[in-house]
Amino acid sequence: MNNMDQESIVYGCIKDVAGDHDRLERRRVNREAMLSLPSGEDWLFLSQEMFSIPRLEDIGGQYHTEVMHFGASYRAVEYEWDQWIASFEALLRKMYWVSATVHLETELSGIHTFNWTSLSDSHIPGASDIKVQCEWTRENVMGF
Repeated sequence: MNNMDQESIVYGCIKDVAGDHDRLERRRVNREAMLSLPSGEDWLFLSQEMFSIPRLEDIGGQYHTEVMHFGASYRAVEYEWDQWIASFEALLRKMYWVSATVHLETELSGIHTFNWTSLSDSHIPGASDIKVQCEWTRENVMGF
């Protein structure tokens, strides 16, 4: 199989926790950041369609944490992973969040989990206090 024929699955979530007084403003800023992503066929790494973009109004069923999940299928994105990460971190820099997790599932390299945390209690847009950790798990899917 050609390396470029390999499928990669990327999925995860961005979490934000806000008090009642600033919940709608944080949601508005996060929504605008995701809506600033390309849409349709004009995207390479991140697109609007891969995200659950928060609604502005409060919806029932949420407790304290706003969970913005995302996912997409790519052709061998691990070969351009540094660029994918740079795009994701550029998005995170525009948002309010307390943590973010990305799972990268590859056919040859197993599963990689990336966790971002803010060095303060919560990241605010424009801050550079981002820290990432990576954990790699390789599952024996071929039975060898």
